[in-house]
Amino acid sequence: MGASAAVLAPRAAGPKANNVRFQTIGRVEALPREVCDDIDNAIVETAANLDMTLTIAPNYGGRTEIVDAVNDLLRRARQLGEPRQIDEHEFSDTLSTSSIGDPDLLIRTSGEFRLSNFLLWQIAYSEIWVTDRLWPDFRTTDLLEALSSYQQRNRRFGGLPDEPAARQIKSERAEAKLVGVNE
Repeated sequence: MGASAAVLAPRAAGPKANNVRFQTIGRVEALPREVCDDIDNAIVETAANLDMTLTIAPNYGGRTEIVDAVNDLLRRARQLGEPRQIDEHEFSDTLSTSSIGDPDLLIRTSGEFRLSNFLLWQIAYSEIWVTDRLWPDFRTTDLLEALSSYQQRNRRFGGLPDEPAARQIKSERAEAKLVGVNE
């Protein structure tokens, strides 16, 4: 069993038993073949699980994701033989996170106040919660503290406090998406 199998295999029973689907973002294909195989197996084994999705980001960088998306859009335009404009929605659909949606809450561990090249496009309207706790020490109580803080926030998505569009967007995003960043 390789290093990645040693990490993924013990965890595979948990996601399968809890109906959690496993997926990745980032340039996974650039990882060693054994790691890619282990990741592919975990994705296949949990593909039918629909209660929750666990996304890991090996070999991921926000700038790289944006450049890859732009290059993909340029390639498509060349295939069509005509230059054209794109909008935010089409650009978002080209990102590797298009099936996930944008996170509502970014949990930043280790007391750092930087984004560390993580989900640069997607977190435009995310709330950020910073803790001094290091990722390996992060516990359920820390998550509950982050969620409590999140619940107290007035999310406007760029709008004014009583603007109807802000209320509509808030109601459309009833299911919160959480993201943790560690180093």
